[in-house]
Amino acid sequence: MSRHRKVIITCAITGAAHTPSMSPHLPITPTQIAEESIAAAEAGAAILHLHARDPRDGRPTPDPEVFAAFLPRIKQATKAVVNITTGGGAGMTLDERLAAPLRFKPELSSLNMGTMSPIGRHLLADRRSDWQYAWEPEMLRGARTRVYNNCDEVIETILRQLGDGCGTRFECECYDLGHLYNVAQFLDRGLLTPPVFVQTVFGFSGAMGADPENLTHVRRIADKLFGDDYHWSILATGRHQMGLCTVGAVMGANVRVGLEDSLYLGKGKLARGNAEQVARIRQILELLSIDIATPDDAREMLQLKGADQVGF
Repeated sequence: MSRHRKVIITCAITGAAHTPSMSPHLPITPTQIAEESIAAAEAGAAILHLHARDPRDGRPTPDPEVFAAFLPRIKQATKAVVNITTGGGAGMTLDERLAAPLRFKPELSSLNMGTMSPIGRHLLADRRSDWQYAWEPEMLRGARTRVYNNCDEVIETILRQLGDGCGTRFECECYDLGHLYNVAQFLDRGLLTPPVFVQTVFGFSGAMGADPENLTHVRRIADKLFGDDYHWSILATGRHQMGLCTVGAVMGANVRVGLEDSLYLGKGKLARGNAEQVARIRQILELLSIDIATPDDAREMLQLKGADQVGF
């Protein structure tokens, strides 16, 4: 792992997993997403990981026009690195997933490094009856037969079209140990170039559990596969967010927080916004004498092309 001393805080602003009924603070409209992003950057996030939502009912959308309503505002108001998802949301085709990043050519994009299925997620549909929109429980129930397709061809297509074609680098999201070996294979094939930004995901349905033993094992295997040619980052879902990120940061990892990954600030307390989570993890890390990376630090560490080279 790279021995850079500063920790990058990524903030994932809204995602595609949570629904409007789960929290009144989830950003839905372009204005809300822009305001939440700007506040998160001011609180200390060097990278902003962005999805879009239909402002009419909050469902995830790949529509580039919705992204266009908030991306320029974020760029004008912050120096943060903008990271546009290629994961999208449930049921989106590859063309839909690539529509926004290919149009806007960001410095960084997320890239899921393997196919997965959200085992057990459909059970959330029966935990409440006061859904605001019919699509919310329908999306959750659909998870029982859903597969997020990130096969070899899909990953290669994204790497060639967005990486080679647009100069975008990748947040390689690894939900399982085997995904690290997928990263290594694409490095060997020359489709990824070091240093790789490895985002290990803990606590997602059907993926690695949010257990410190998994954390240390993943770190050990990543060091074996990538040596000094990678930057490690940790995200953990739900109640595990702050604890596991703290453990990871002490071990040398970067961290990711945000309402995409957890709706809470603490036990039983909904976060009122992304900035609260960024401020909390920043406070924890600074109390541990860990320096926080600026956006320019993140660009240098990850060898990004620069904000002047994006398409928005």
